Order: sequence, then structure tokens, then C-alpha cells
Amino acid sequence: MASNAPLNSGMPVGDLGTEGWHKPWSDTNGNSCVEAKRLPDGRVALRQSTDPEGPALLYTREEMIAFLRGVKAGQADFLVD
Repeated sequence: MASNAPLNSGMPVGDLGTEGWHKPWSDTNGNSCVEAKRLPDGRVALRQSTDPEGPALLYTREEMIAFLRGVKAGQADFLVD
């Protein structure tokens, strides 16, 4: 990861390095996964496994906590209904 480059949502995934990506979520066939990486500053990067050089979405720790709490509470069910 480039040490002087600012980290921004939408930046190329390659700029975040290849190490540390995890695939905690995937479709039933295991072909399409959302991959996550914890960044040194505490933010979380998400990428689409089928586009490993595409853009990364970056979220603060607090944003991820709010999102995960909402998902657990059923507040995101409308996305797949």
C-alpha cells in the first residue's frame, strides 16, 4: 500500500495492497463474494471478488458497526425482499 497516497472511497483496490482481504460473504455457489479488509487506520474496505482490481468502498469503524447492527436487527431486509 502506498504510504503517502490518501485513502478514498472509490479508489482502485490495487492501491490497498493484496494482503489482508477476507471473503466472509459469498453467494451459494461461492462464485461472487464481497471481500473485506481492515485498514491500518481502523477503516474497512470492501471490494467485489469478481472485480479484484475495481474500486474499493471505504467505511469508518463506526459506519460498519451501525450497518452490522442494522442488518442484525432486520433493517436491511428490504434490500433482498
